[in-house]
Amino acid sequence: MHMQAYTVEQVAEMLNIGRDKVYFLLRTGQLKSIKIGKLRRITDRHLADFISLLEAIDEA
Repeated sequence: MHMQAYTVEQVAEMLNIGRDKVYFLLRTGQLKSIKIGKLRRITDRHLADFISLLEAIDEA
């Protein structure tokens, strides 16, 4: 199994949102992440879970 981990900046670019918005999503628990030492990384699974949550809210 191959898992990709992205920086906050990469996720912001992928979602076409600002870096501050990504940090807000992390702070509020809407988007999960992992820490590797002092580095924060968001895996492709975290992104998939976040997008699924947005889709569920949109369908409600």
